[in-house]
Amino acid sequence: MVTLQEFREELNEAVVGREKEFVLLLIALLQGGHVLLESVPGSGKTMMAKSFANTFKGIFKRVQFTPDVLPSDVTGIRFFNPQTQEFVLKAGPVQANILLADEVNRATPRTQSSLLEAMEEKQVTIDGETIELPTPFMVIATQNPIESQQGTFPLPAAQLDRFLFKLTIDYPSFDEEHEILRQYGSKPGEIRTKALVDAQLVRQWAKEAGEVTVHEDIERYILKIVRATREHPMMELGLSSRAALAILQATRAKAYIEGRKYATPDDVKAIVAPAALHRLELSTEGMLTRSVEEVLNEIVNHVTAPIEATV
Repeated sequence: MVTLQEFREELNEAVVGREKEFVLLLIALLQGGHVLLESVPGSGKTMMAKSFANTFKGIFKRVQFTPDVLPSDVTGIRFFNPQTQEFVLKAGPVQANILLADEVNRATPRTQSSLLEAMEEKQVTIDGETIELPTPFMVIATQNPIESQQGTFPLPAAQLDRFLFKLTIDYPSFDEEHEILRQYGSKPGEIRTKALVDAQLVRQWAKEAGEVTVHEDIERYILKIVRATREHPMMELGLSSRAALAILQATRAKAYIEGRKYATPDDVKAIVAPAALHRLELSTEGMLTRSVEEVLNEIVNHVTAPIEATV
């Protein structure tokens, strides 16, 4: 049986300099969460998502979002078959374990909203019939932050709140980029990961991650951070209860991946930024003087963490 460490090593050997991002993707997979990847074109978002999905033996589907993609192109459609004189259900690409929604902000709001039910309730409704999605189910979406407003539709707050993490992919370091040139100079875009884990093993990992102990002091620490975002004078929109649950779940999975059966304040600090930044909105005054990152760091530094985590 493949171990978590072997799974991580496979990913880190195949893709240079993305160890932190792969840990967060793995957390999302274990907790049934979804991830939004944002970076400039050519930074390897799609390759990273495909490399991660390729380590999984389940069903992987990709949708290239454009303004003319319809909701039924994502969820599926029921059509009339003249040969059998019956209506037939044709499942959409959302019927997968991992769905790559490439350039999701190019789709219209109507098409974007077709993912809401799937991401929140792990099901889709087609012509009044509710269809369960496979387990595990995970959406990895990508978007470019520098696109012009023509042909793009920014994700609304309700959609962003469905993502467990938003990861901003930075440029690699000089040494990392040199290694990228060395490894992929002759075969750019090659996917080098191997299929290692199946759905049953992922479900087992998820079950074990759910058994990680989170002391009441850690829960209170999470809630203090969440409530501080709502009360900060620079914030227009603070963190929701869904965000608090997301941070709690991600904290459990982070501890599990690190090989512990209990969570610590450092686990919370490691995941609070990617779990929170996309859910926060500054007030008009705040946007003139501060960034969301600066305000969140101020809040986290101000909230007193438990001295030690009790198992």
